[in-house]
Amino acid sequence: MRILFVHQNFPGQYLHLAPALAARGDDVTALAIEGQKPMPGVRIFRYKPERGSSQNIHPWVSDVETKVIRGEAAAKAALALKAKGYEPDVICAHPGWGEALFLKDVFPRAQLLAFIEFWYKAEGADFGFDPEFQEDQVAGRCRLRMKNANSLLNLDAADWCVSPTEWQRSTVPDRYRDRVTVIHDGIDTDRVRPDPQAMVKLAKSGVVLRPGDEVITFVNRNMEPYRGFHIFMRALPEILRRRPNAVVLIVGGDDVSYGKKLEKGQTWRKKMMAEVGDRLDMNRVRFVGRIPYDDFVRMLQVSAAHVYLTYPFVLSWSLLEAMSAGCLIVGSATQPVEEVIRDGENGLLVDFFSPEGLADTLDRALSAPDGMAAMRARARETVVTGYDLRRYCLPRHIALVDAVGAGRLPPDLEAEVARADAASPPAPAGTTATGATVDIGDPLGAPAG
Repeated sequence: MRILFVHQNFPGQYLHLAPALAARGDDVTALAIEGQKPMPGVRIFRYKPERGSSQNIHPWVSDVETKVIRGEAAAKAALALKAKGYEPDVICAHPGWGEALFLKDVFPRAQLLAFIEFWYKAEGADFGFDPEFQEDQVAGRCRLRMKNANSLLNLDAADWCVSPTEWQRSTVPDRYRDRVTVIHDGIDTDRVRPDPQAMVKLAKSGVVLRPGDEVITFVNRNMEPYRGFHIFMRALPEILRRRPNAVVLIVGGDDVSYGKKLEKGQTWRKKMMAEVGDRLDMNRVRFVGRIPYDDFVRMLQVSAAHVYLTYPFVLSWSLLEAMSAGCLIVGSATQPVEEVIRDGENGLLVDFFSPEGLADTLDRALSAPDGMAAMRARARETVVTGYDLRRYCLPRHIALVDAVGAGRLPPDLEAEVARADAASPPAPAGTTATGATVDIGDPLGAPAG
């Protein structure tokens, strides 16, 4: 089968699916913006979005225009592939940035499987959730309606959709929800697992941290309110006061992934340090920035408590990775977290808006580490059972691609997995596939592998 992946930052959510399909012999191609690294068995063609006009436009339409620009660039790249004789059977696309808008117009016979991450809502999700950051309600609702324009067009064009969690699927309008299958991207639970021998050495001080030490971890892609950074920072003075042996490791960058950016030169880290920094012992609080994945895993393995706070929004991989590592989770009682954390069973839940409640819960949990062992084990069990990459999620992703490609809709995933297991011969020993990243003007080349 010929499968085309489209993601502006490929592989993104297709990190495991694309090479798995290539390894079983499918012809796998990807379209992405410049800079993506080669992947075994996958040919990557790059495109570059270009704005064709410099005229001013209405601010509510700026988001739509950005997505149309990207959609046009991806469509031109797809046309270049088509001119060389390429026709995919299935297109797996993340439409969030606009790339998938016109793919069905270029390849009308292909089946489009869209990755639906989130539908913006005026009530019950991130909009208006945090009273500290409010905007005009009517203007905000209008802005959200336009922000959903791209998602609506993609939901209409897609033959089928996939979403990573039940709550994220629940944000999709009723009329489209029955065409969305829930499969998480998957967590490598063999790689991310408890390790009693793990250790982390802090730069400069040379302090070595091991399991059993009082290490509190907090992870954001970028430190910002959407992931509760402001709440965590306000809780830190009291946490450090109550826990004199605690060391706090904060992972994340200083950009903004979600929500509004601050004024030029300002970051949320600077802003929150200005608010609470004079009450923090910075010998015990470390901002470690963005770190290599292996270091991230080791950090989770030495964690005594992992704090995860989020608006009602897309669930972070880091929460499930922390659970897989056997961390004690202290999470916000918001819908995405409540889908995976059951308070008092496999983690602890706190009011998102209560720094005092967060400090109190961490203090009680860290005071009784032995009593938290069963909770940590159940956190890992939750991920192994329902989110494991190789044993659960990846087989279902592959089965979904096969079902969509064959037009077996709606798909019966368990039947599809059984069908794939029965039909799959053992992989030949000693064979490898190679991939390449090329500019879109380059020849298509022979199928990889």
